[in-house]
Amino acid sequence: MAIMSGVREMGAFEERVLSDLAELKVHVRCLVGTGNEGKIQEIEQRLNRHETYLQRMMGVGSVVAAAVTVMNLVMGWLRVHR
Repeated sequence: MAIMSGVREMGAFEERVLSDLAELKVHVRCLVGTGNEGKIQEIEQRLNRHETYLQRMMGVGSVVAAAVTVMNLVMGWLRVHR
């Protein structure tokens, strides 16, 4: 009788599919975000901060290496011209 009126009860398979779909939607919203920042954006921001930090440290290392090289050249020049 329920089939004739256009309304059909869901079987166990349909219920399981809808339940899994709802769970998947929750996970996607958590990853991508729903207008707020999601996990992917959070990871991208952390990665950008880390890259900025590494670039700064490479710059500092280059300056230190250049200073040590200049000091070495000056000490070598002083030894020769004493």
